[in-house]
Amino acid sequence: MKKNMGTLDRILRVIVSITLAILYFTDILTGTFGLIVFIFACVMFLTSIIGNCPPYTLMGINTCKLKPEKE
Repeated sequence: MKKNMGTLDRILRVIVSITLAILYFTDILTGTFGLIVFIFACVMFLTSIIGNCPPYTLMGINTCKLKPEKE
């Protein structure tokens, strides 16, 4: 898969996903809403590790700095 997420984007996603997971595990977010938020946090964490966000691909967004091609 081609990376379409920059470093800052990935770091922010990790921070947000860890924060949401902590809120879920400390029972601040509970019930169905808490579970949905936890699943969303897991997806954000996985996409930040992989460096590819499928919705970014669909919308044509790329926050990754492109490396110049060698001729």
